[in-house]
Amino acid sequence: MAATVTPVAERVVPDGVPWYILLGVLAITSATFGGAWDVSWHRSIGRDSFWTPAHMAIYACGLLAGVICSYLILSTTFNRNSPLRPASISVFRFRAPLGAFVAAWGGIAMLTSAPFDNWWHAAYGLDVKIVSPPHTLLILGIRAISIGVLFLTLAAMNRAADPVLPCTDTASRSTFRRLQLLLLYIGGLTVGGQMFFLQEFTGDVRLHQEMAYIAMAIAVPAVLALFHEASRSHWAATFTTSVYTVFIISEILILPLFPAQPKLGPVFFPVTHFVPAKFPILLIVPALALDLLWRRTRAWRPWQIALASGLVFVVVLTAVEWPFATFLLSRASENRFFGTIYFDYNSRPEGFDRLRRFLNPDHGLTLTLGLLRACAYATLSTWIGLRFGRWMRTVER
Repeated sequence: MAATVTPVAERVVPDGVPWYILLGVLAITSATFGGAWDVSWHRSIGRDSFWTPAHMAIYACGLLAGVICSYLILSTTFNRNSPLRPASISVFRFRAPLGAFVAAWGGIAMLTSAPFDNWWHAAYGLDVKIVSPPHTLLILGIRAISIGVLFLTLAAMNRAADPVLPCTDTASRSTFRRLQLLLLYIGGLTVGGQMFFLQEFTGDVRLHQEMAYIAMAIAVPAVLALFHEASRSHWAATFTTSVYTVFIISEILILPLFPAQPKLGPVFFPVTHFVPAKFPILLIVPALALDLLWRRTRAWRPWQIALASGLVFVVVLTAVEWPFATFLLSRASENRFFGTIYFDYNSRPEGFDRLRRFLNPDHGLTLTLGLLRACAYATLSTWIGLRFGRWMRTVER
């Protein structure tokens, strides 16, 4: 898809947080909430119908994004006096901010996946399969909407912080700060999205395997570095991982309050309420370490920052998560806060989670080499995040 960018005649500095950004953030929040609820639905009840409230919360994201982006594209294209026209790009003669086109594609992908997913389950009867063709299309759509809303927020924030028009008045500074907080909130949902993909590697019974730390080293540092650079916040990594942590702990505390009963078999564990997610990985600790490191390495070259960051991330994460995983499999964690008392309806009595045993733990040279590989992956991941995040500071459309 070819896109042409026309010169900006004037900076479109937002007066407060634009309504379409607020609705966009609401859309991706709905998808995040719906996704967590849907996974819990599968773990507690099974897939009994397409028309579940969890599915409706997910697809509300695509519908809301479609309405928002359609309005932005049509109004910017056909209204030559649109305030967004100077801050837009041209795609096939339609005009709108870049984020509107990206989110519009995501909305179309999400709504397309709905009948595909319904047919897939009717044809194959598969349950709790995260990676399937319709789910892949759905997740790509959600990610596209998230990226689109991210770019809409980022562009508005960058215009408010542009050196040509510095934020000298209180209203401008307030707008910038609110947009910055929304950007970091989106970052927290992005961290949660990354960890959602990794849950098959990061379950509590797998946290003594090298693969858990390799997977997190690939997926997480790039996001933390990206939002650190793009947001201009000294505590971006800590803030984003805090959003992820609070969201998961809230899920653990709230979902079991509501009754649920399995509708599929076989049932190996008597579920009487919604089963929440596993306790969040302690990403907030290495994130805090990275924020402190990045405050002291501003004058370093990107590859030096990435090398130090990769090492710090893996070492700190392993140091805190390894013993914490042992705690999660102990009897001391059997309470509503840590959530290790909850199991899927199809959890077998001889399963590692029910027996509270680690699955094929790694030791010695295998573990050492695996963690060294994780450091290398974390270094590369951080470098990509830093480079892309610095480019994102220039986005104004």
